Amino acid sequence: MSASSSWNQYILVHRPKGLGLVQSAGPLQNGSLQYFVLSVFIYSPNVCAVQKLIGTNRKYFTNCKQWYQRKICGKSTVISYECCPGYEKVPGEKGCPAALPLSNIYETLGLVGSSTTQLYSDRSNLRPEIEAPGSFTIFAPSNLAWASLPAETLDSLVSNVNIELLNALRYHMVNRRVLTDDLKHGTSLPSMYQNLSLQIHHYPNGIVTVNCARLLKADHQATNGVVHLIDKVIATTTNNIQQIVEIEESLETLRAAVAASGLNNLLESNGQFTLLAPTNEAFEKIPQETLNRILGDPEALRDLLNHHILKSAMCAEAIIAGLAMETLEGTTLEVGCSGEELTLNGRPIIANKDVVATNGVVHFVNELLIPDAAKTLFELGQESEVTTSIDLFRQAGLSSHLTGNERLTLLAPVNTAFKDGIPRVDNNMKNLLRDHIVKDQLSSKYLYHGQKLETLGGKELRVFVYRNTLCIENSCIAAHDKRGRFGTLFIMEKMLTPPMGTVMDMLKADNRFSTLVAAIQSAGLTETLNRPGTFTVFAPTNEAFRAMPRGELNKLMGNAKELSSVLKYHITDEILVSGAVGALVRMKSMQGDKLEVSTKKDVIQINKEPVAESDIMATNGVIYAVNSVLQPQGRSVFQITVTQFGKQSG
Repeated sequence: MSASSSWNQYILVHRPKGLGLVQSAGPLQNGSLQYFVLSVFIYSPNVCAVQKLIGTNRKYFTNCKQWYQRKICGKSTVISYECCPGYEKVPGEKGCPAALPLSNIYETLGLVGSSTTQLYSDRSNLRPEIEAPGSFTIFAPSNLAWASLPAETLDSLVSNVNIELLNALRYHMVNRRVLTDDLKHGTSLPSMYQNLSLQIHHYPNGIVTVNCARLLKADHQATNGVVHLIDKVIATTTNNIQQIVEIEESLETLRAAVAASGLNNLLESNGQFTLLAPTNEAFEKIPQETLNRILGDPEALRDLLNHHILKSAMCAEAIIAGLAMETLEGTTLEVGCSGEELTLNGRPIIANKDVVATNGVVHFVNELLIPDAAKTLFELGQESEVTTSIDLFRQAGLSSHLTGNERLTLLAPVNTAFKDGIPRVDNNMKNLLRDHIVKDQLSSKYLYHGQKLETLGGKELRVFVYRNTLCIENSCIAAHDKRGRFGTLFIMEKMLTPPMGTVMDMLKADNRFSTLVAAIQSAGLTETLNRPGTFTVFAPTNEAFRAMPRGELNKLMGNAKELSSVLKYHITDEILVSGAVGALVRMKSMQGDKLEVSTKKDVIQINKEPVAESDIMATNGVIYAVNSVLQPQGRSVFQITVTQFGKQSG
């Protein structure tokens, strides 16, 4: 039965009791399950799925967590099926029902694709030991792994009366049987060479490594032990991470930084870490001023270095797709791969990978990864979608606040807020920009409704918490905070407007509302709109009142009770800024009936009438300019007449 004919009639399925094969109604097409009609369920014994990387010799004995993605490091794979270790096919039978007789370790090496290890066992006089009775485990490099060794390394192993070769092979061995289930993540095994440790990592995706060499074929039983085929020849590991940093010439700057930060003890402690070690070249790429600032600031330096340390050991071979890894600094890095290259945050900046230590693994990186926690406000802004705002702050002479050690929060409008033009930085703009800097380093998750924030310009800004939005005055936060060394960046949806007076002050100062001001005074509501509060006022403009018949307007203005009722329908007891308006918001007016606020094509509507201007901020509320006089549902005949006539006139 050839793998190319009959075997493509089966696809792997995951069953509670293991892996089985499902017979398909037709051959594989385009490698996708959607082209299959599954028919009879048939358990085919002792069949293992293999994921082969197209265009290479690499393949993975795989599991359901991996194979459904059909990609390894961004490259497509092909699923095929092989007999599990120790079994073979029988003509006319499904699966691999025939169990092979066990051989000793020496003979088993040839069966699993490690004939080079067999050859070197002969040369080093290891053969008698691995043919004799006993209980051993050998992590046997594949033939390709031996062929991939640098010529000088291989020459040194086989030229020294074979003692170096014997020592190397015995370092690949353990003096007992160890199956995959026994290879626990983060543990070590004493090798048969001076009891030097082998570092084991068993990852959630099913990949197992020993000293960062991946197990290609695991658990091949022999009469005197177990053979695991691996993809590398592994070297002895005696140094911890700190010692690797101390002896590597290319890590001289990192060595000094570690000493200055006091992280020596951590890097030589027991545990399993990944150090993304910045090389001297990586430090040289950073502007000298920035580097001096960080190196001279113990807290920023500690954050910088902790950002290069992952909380668990991660070998390159374990990464077959992108994953987020938490650093000691508390943030995450996207660790992934592209072809043969390991990537960080999508960039292939790993210069040397898989330097194994007794307490983890080191990957050398040729770019410095500076976390937000070590950056100034200026640096945070330059790397975000607020570069236009940052340039405005610079023009306004406020750069020292963005680069110094004051505890501040920068409220920076996103670049798209200036799509209609960038404002000129005059004295008024300078004062407004000072009110975009809050005198404290804040975190948005600790802000609360009604909180007051003091600005550099001496103003008080209010915090409004809505169901899906967090706003400061009329501008809402558009993205997650970026918390720097001393300051925090809030990315805002637009320039904010600090309040300049009460609702009555703002209405009196705007000629569009002179009729409304007179109506408020006639209705006796002036004191209400001057007192402290949280009002939203949908303010009819003079145009709205002019749309009413003169006689009806005079009647309304002459009836204080009716006038008060109509005006109270335009006022609510809670502040609603436009950024918090979703599809529909219902608000109770002071008159008692509901108002419906919505958005349509980015225009705010009140009772389906478009608003002329939004977010006129007052110290006790917010004003919306509307060009119609609003009427509640269930209004009187008098009110209906007024509204209908007003709409026709408008």
